[in-house]
Amino acid sequence: MSQASYQEMTEDQKAIIEMVRQFVDEQIIPNAEQYDHEDKFPEPIVEQMKELGLFGVTVPEQYGGMGLDLTTYAMIVEELSRGWISISGVVNTHFIGSYLLMKFGTDEQKETFLPKMATGEMRAAFSLSEPETGSDVQAIKASANKDADGNWEINGQKMWVTNGLGSSLVFVLAKTDSKADPPYKGMTCFITEKEPWVETNSGEFAGLTVPPKIKKMGYKGVESTELVYDGYRCPPDRILAGEEDGLGKGFSQMMDALEVGRVNVAARGVGIAQRALELALRYSQERKTFGKPIAQHQAIQFKLADMATKIEAARLVTRKACRMKDAGERSDLEAGMAKLIASETGKECVEDCFRIHGGYGYSKEYEVERLYRDAPLLLIGEGTSEIQRMVIGKKLLQRHKI
Repeated sequence: MSQASYQEMTEDQKAIIEMVRQFVDEQIIPNAEQYDHEDKFPEPIVEQMKELGLFGVTVPEQYGGMGLDLTTYAMIVEELSRGWISISGVVNTHFIGSYLLMKFGTDEQKETFLPKMATGEMRAAFSLSEPETGSDVQAIKASANKDADGNWEINGQKMWVTNGLGSSLVFVLAKTDSKADPPYKGMTCFITEKEPWVETNSGEFAGLTVPPKIKKMGYKGVESTELVYDGYRCPPDRILAGEEDGLGKGFSQMMDALEVGRVNVAARGVGIAQRALELALRYSQERKTFGKPIAQHQAIQFKLADMATKIEAARLVTRKACRMKDAGERSDLEAGMAKLIASETGKECVEDCFRIHGGYGYSKEYEVERLYRDAPLLLIGEGTSEIQRMVIGKKLLQRHKI
């Protein structure tokens, strides 16, 4: 097999990733500690991301985006997460929103929102979870009922909404038929508009309140919030795919989007694991014990070997899920596998890096302390590891039914 026939990346992908990596090394890594410590939104970094076009990576060129595939996007997310997973969180739900619009949106919805989303002028959020539901999406209580004017009135409380305050759009799932059996057939996705960075919306967006952001162990800088819909009125043309085609289809639309969302989280897991390996490699060659660098101790070499091997495996599974989706194939099984292996790899590699740093890993003077607080999020977001195993198990049985 000739070397020319094997390419991990195309030349275009190499150029893009090199640009993103330079941005991460120069702008994100040197500043992440400060923003994490202050739990402050990294506005200057986000503005530079807009200039680089990172909010429109997958948006078609006709709407002002780059028109790149999911595989390239995942590579970009991996690089951003290598710098700080909170930065990848800023684009994650935005990306899911643009995916929903591109696949299910009406022409009017695409023309209205995608150009502004491509530039980052409008940022999107994605809302499934509620205080009492967690992974049981069919148990949501948020509801939407049609009023006398033909608008849909949304009432309910949503939870764990990344970009919940700073976004201009929220793709929210609500029940439009409480008697539907099974329940998922009575759910609809609404494109709800709001004022960015405003806690109590008014005027045409009245009825949507954003309580103070949730205080978290890690994943700081990017806000995670509740959203309270109380009499929020949404016109019928803001049902995803339009009222005629989108009513009652919200659950299947959201589950489709979760496939790409899980690939996104998988890329974040690979990114944070890669950074943990880089830090471990550097520290283990600088730190000396018993008269030699700890990298020369076999116990440390074994940890480094395991870390690198797990990362490579997680990266390849993630890329396979991306390429299947890009080829138009269903990748629910592969996306679940990618999310499972990459999020667990992220946690394990960060912990091994922490162990290699010894007591210094517990100090805020070293970057690994932040990684140690950030990594657990990936075990939960876009479906827990337990949920992924359920998805994988069911899909395996479906594909191999006897």
